Amino acid sequence: MRLVWTVMFALASSAAFAASPEDDYIAARDKAIAAIAALNNANAPVEDLDAADAKARTDLQGRLSELLGPLAVKDFPATGTINLESLSDADVGYGMLDGLRYTKSDDGPSLLATTRGLLDRWLQARSAETDPALKLPTDINEALKLDAFYTQAINSDAAFMGTLDFPLKKPEGTDIAIARLGGWTQDVGPIYEQQVVVTLVKGNSVMIASAPATPPVPKIAACEALWTAADEAAQKLAAQASGQQDETAYDAANAAWEKGDGDYRKCMGEQLPKDAAFPALVGEAQALADQMAGK
Repeated sequence: MRLVWTVMFALASSAAFAASPEDDYIAARDKAIAAIAALNNANAPVEDLDAADAKARTDLQGRLSELLGPLAVKDFPATGTINLESLSDADVGYGMLDGLRYTKSDDGPSLLATTRGLLDRWLQARSAETDPALKLPTDINEALKLDAFYTQAINSDAAFMGTLDFPLKKPEGTDIAIARLGGWTQDVGPIYEQQVVVTLVKGNSVMIASAPATPPVPKIAACEALWTAADEAAQKLAAQASGQQDETAYDAANAAWEKGDGDYRKCMGEQLPKDAAFPALVGEAQALADQMAGK
């Protein structure tokens, strides 16, 4: 009897500690990152670094494809490409959310698919960041409400700036459904080409889709006036700073631009729901959520 229980315990223990497909993927990713870091430290030629990075990301893409399976969302391809743009911490595109990106064209809708487990691990890593601009909460609901989440997860060369969150009816069977309006930018001020961004979490599946806002987000006169006044004031301070080499004036100019940007976005968040275009934008967000949910 003791032998039987010993064997059963050993089998149970080995099953409990067996590596999951997500564990295998993370281990392979981290091994590749370490190998590329070693090449960087050894001052390897750029060509060798690029080749090693491309080979490793191709391998990781295959692992993710097995982990996620074919995508079954209408109007999106069944196969995707890896979302990670680089495995070198010296490059732009390093540290993005692990997953596959699906798109038919550069300027059309795109969808990032991952798992709840991979997202949890990614948020855990971001929660340990010492830079406040990069630090994210571990709670998915909280993270999805932050501009910094979308900046770090799905874009490498611009920051996401949210305009507002849409009222969204959660598709049946989904655990989390969040829809946001915003755009990617490298500067302060109005973003006229905005995106509808929808995130659905269903069981272990996570999908983040973005599509150009249709109709385009309108210009609202009151909000434009706020930004114009702030920009003019900041421009004057910047000119003064340049002429006098005055650091205080430079700081004042930047502060004026930042405040103007914040006032403009607040105004858009308050006024856009009153605009005639808003129902159509809400409809686009809901349609995208329903499409992702398979409705």
